[in-house]
Amino acid sequence: MKTLSLNIEYDYDFDIYGIVSPVKDYKLAWVLNNLFDLQLSRQKDLCYDLFGKDRLIISNYQYITDHTIIRLFRNKALVATTLKKPFLLPDIKEYDYVIQIAGAMQQLYPQEFINKILKTPLVQYVKKFDPLTLKFKENLLF
Repeated sequence: MKTLSLNIEYDYDFDIYGIVSPVKDYKLAWVLNNLFDLQLSRQKDLCYDLFGKDRLIISNYQYITDHTIIRLFRNKALVATTLKKPFLLPDIKEYDYVIQIAGAMQQLYPQEFINKILKTPLVQYVKKFDPLTLKFKENLLF
């Protein structure tokens, strides 16, 4: 009998930024709203059931227009868990938050975007990542 396999190639057409900041997620969303004239709003938390053992619950903020989607995620799980790696993106566990930008706002110069975020004293460090280099990039597909 012939075996068929399904090969799916996803489109990772978005930018990823990691942010180091000790503030709460709602405070960072408020800062980003003021810096970039956005309206990031809290959405239903992301819930990943992993291997039937435990759940990974991640806070989720988003702003959607006709041409842009911006999402802010807390990288670490909201609820205590028994998972070894309770992160949305364990590849970049050193970062407290992840910003995902798709669409027209991607056209901004990344260094200008980073510099603008770093102007606020609430953010310690920002770095842009190539989604294709991340092992757990599928966690960002919705």
